[in-house]
Amino acid sequence: MPKISKNASHQTVITTFEMTPGTCQDLMDALTDAYETFISKQPGFIAAGLHVNDAQTRIANYSQWERREDFQAMLRSDEMRERNRKINQLCRSFEPVMYDVAEAFD
Repeated sequence: MPKISKNASHQTVITTFEMTPGTCQDLMDALTDAYETFISKQPGFIAAGLHVNDAQTRIANYSQWERREDFQAMLRSDEMRERNRKINQLCRSFEPVMYDVAEAFD
């Protein structure tokens, strides 16, 4: 489970996907499979979560990594490049962005 802390030393990545309601479940299936069979097994992976809006037009993905380089290495792998080509066909756009936690509230 992701842990959000201002003092954390790990890398946070938030990726947003835009799609139609007709492709939302297909995209969720592709992302779930990617996490279960590949991403979660990569060096430096800590945790992730997938969130879907009510209209099923957006998915937000929150993931945490030990280091920025671990996330980048996963993205550059042949396996993930192939998966991202398929994911790209299921959505209008997607964009992973690296963040530092500025504040956290309980």
